[in-house]
Amino acid sequence: MANDLDAQEDWAGVLLSKLEPAARSKLARSLAQKLRRSQQQRVKQQRNPDGSVYAARKPRDLKAKKGRIKRQVKMFQKLPKASYLKAKGDVQSITVGFTGRVALIARVHQHGLKDRAEAKAPEVKYAQRQVLGLTEFDLDLIRDGLLTHLKP
Repeated sequence: MANDLDAQEDWAGVLLSKLEPAARSKLARSLAQKLRRSQQQRVKQQRNPDGSVYAARKPRDLKAKKGRIKRQVKMFQKLPKASYLKAKGDVQSITVGFTGRVALIARVHQHGLKDRAEAKAPEVKYAQRQVLGLTEFDLDLIRDGLLTHLKP
C-alpha cells in the first residue's frame, strides 16, 4: 500500500507542479472532502481499509442491566460525523483526521493500544481496528479527481 501511495505521489507531483497555488489548493480541498466522505462510509460499515470487518466488541453481561434495551450497539456511531472527522487541503498537503478527545479514542483503536474506558476503570487492551486508512477505491478517487481537474 505504501509503495502504491509513493508511486502515485511521484506521478501526481509532476502534474501538480504545473498548477498555480490557488488551483492546487482548490483541488486539495475538493479531494480532502471526497476522502473524508469515503472514510465516513467505511467507518459506518465497520470495515478496515483491506475490506475485513472490525474485530468484534467484547461480550457484555446484559442480564445485569434491567430496564435497558438489550442490543449490541455498533462501535463508532458518532466518530464519522463531520464535527469530529476533519478534512483539510492546502497547497502542500491533504489531511483527514480526528480532533479533540475523539482523536485519542481513534488512535487507541487504530493501533490497538491500552486505555481506560472511564477514569478509574482498569486498563484494557483494545483490538486493532483501522479507523483511518486508504483503500484502493480512495487511491482511484485521488487519481480520478486529479485527472478530472487537469482536463481542459
